[in-house]
Formats: sequence, C-alpha cells, structure tokens
Amino acid sequence: MVCGLPVGAVVANGNVKQSCRMNDAIEQQLEQRLGRIHARQRLGIEAERDQRVFGGGINFFHPENWYSAHALIRYVLRVSGLYGRGYRNTLAIQLRHNEVGIARLPAAFDGFRLLHMSDLHGDLNPAAMTVIAERVAGIDYDACVITGDFRAQTFGPWQPALDALRGLLTQLTQPVYAVLGNHDSVRMVPGLEAMGVNVLMNEQVAITRGGESIHLVGVDDPHYYRVDSLAMAGHAVPDDAVAVLLSHTPEIYRQAAHAGFDLMLCGHTHGGQICLPGGIPITLDARIPRTLGAGPWRYLNMPGYTTVGAGSCIVPVRLNCLPEVVVHVLRRR
Repeated sequence: MVCGLPVGAVVANGNVKQSCRMNDAIEQQLEQRLGRIHARQRLGIEAERDQRVFGGGINFFHPENWYSAHALIRYVLRVSGLYGRGYRNTLAIQLRHNEVGIARLPAAFDGFRLLHMSDLHGDLNPAAMTVIAERVAGIDYDACVITGDFRAQTFGPWQPALDALRGLLTQLTQPVYAVLGNHDSVRMVPGLEAMGVNVLMNEQVAITRGGESIHLVGVDDPHYYRVDSLAMAGHAVPDDAVAVLLSHTPEIYRQAAHAGFDLMLCGHTHGGQICLPGGIPITLDARIPRTLGAGPWRYLNMPGYTTVGAGSCIVPVRLNCLPEVVVHVLRRR
C-alpha cells in the first residue's frame, strides 16, 4: 500500500505524489464530514489488505469477498446452460408497489411515495443500469432512497461505480437519499454528494410538507464494517416524530424495532439472486430469519421491506428472483 492506495493503482496513475495528495485530501474531507473516529474506523477497515471471506462482520461467511470462486460460479452457470437466461433476467426490472400503514403519520404525508432502490452494483452490468434508468423515468414519487452497494467489488477502484450511476441520476427526481453498503468505499461519499445524492452516515434529515415533518434516518453499513450507530443517527429525531430507517441490511431489525422506528427499508440479500424454483434462496448472506429476506415483513410493531435489489452481485445472473425497484406508499392508519 502507498498512501492508502494499492501499489498497482498508484503506478497506473503515473504520479505517486499526486495520488497521495488526492487520497490525503479525501481523507481530510471525510474527517471533517464524518468526524475523526467514524472516518478512521471506516478507512482503517478498508485499508486492510484483504477483505475477509471468513470472520468479520455480522455473519461468518462473506461470499462476495471470495473472488477465486467467482469465475467458478460463472463457469458452472455457463456449462449448465443457465447463464444466458440468468443474464436476461437481470434486465427484467420489476416495478413493485408496497403500501405501508403508519398510525401516527402526519396527515400531510398520507400518500407520500418513496422510490426505493438498492444493490445497484452498477459497474458489474452497465446494460442493467440503462434499463433501470428507463424503468424509473416517469415514475411518480416524492423522494428517492437508495440503500447501498453502488459498487460491484468490495475493494479496488470505486470511480467506475460513480460513473455508472450518472445516467440513472439524470432520470431521478430530487431529493435522493442514500446509505452505504458493504461493497462501498467511504471515499465515494464526496463524489456521491457532488452528484446530488444526500448520503446519510449515521445521520437524519427532516422532510417537511404542509407544515408537518417526517424524518429519514440512515446508518453506515452494519453488515461488514459495523460502523452503524442508531443512537447517533436518531438522537435528533423528536420522540413524537415519524422516523423511517434506511439500512443496507435488515440484520439490525431487532435494534431498530426496539428503538421505535416506524418503518425500516433495506436490501443486501438480493432475495438470494440465484434461487431454487419457487424463489427459494440458496443463501441470503445475512443472519436473519428467512421471512425477512425479501419483500414486506413486520417485527413487533415495526413494518419493514427488504428489496431484492435492482442489480446483481458476483455474476450478472438472476434465477427465480427478478430484480426490482419499489414504490412505498405511506398511509395514515
């Protein structure tokens, strides 16, 4: 590592000093943006030479970090004749609607619509990003939320993921809010915010309509980096206010429910992505009950929704689990 960058990346840039200066500038910017402790935690884990396949994070096994197996998975799918159909499925983006009843929802927000996307992994399958952009164009909604995993890999260059996002952002209506996932580098935050994406890093924002407000609360990745803090993110939310939690993964559902959130929106699981007939996931890559793996669910008094994601991970293939974007309609009940 040189100045926090892989040696190959520095050599490819051809200018070590310039790369170091850029890297240092981003790190300083992140310390100012997130605070010293949060920034150094996230940057320190990212700087570890290898992302772990076993250990680290909430669950023990991290298949997204097992890069030697990616080619094998692709080979098996091609030999079995499933690769072509699976790839075509990645372009079959579904538009789903989910109505959520919230008893104390302010009257001004009855019918408020949240466009929810997750797990774009934009640099893995550019064709899918084009289809997603076409799919969301013209959808009626009041705010857009993206629950993490903009990047395909869990290490290395992150600029291609931002470049892949640009076309989609031209089709989205502001405001756009997001949280980071376990594939994302914290160094992406300045670039995302420069493109108009409001990244919530253990933070909250109030959305006001007709003199009334609801709060969006977003946490940093709880799955692998584990630098999420519900206490920090929600401390400024008034006790009587409606709060919607954005988390990359549903794995903190118990903490969220006991904290009193009115709705939790998340992704990460891909619904299994490669599933058995009937949509039965082989793995969800998360320590959760399978009932929380995809679609709407409820834990105690908190409703939630785990989207199967709009993109794909490891290989651009989906079987028995089509990608989706979701419009959540909030109702006063």
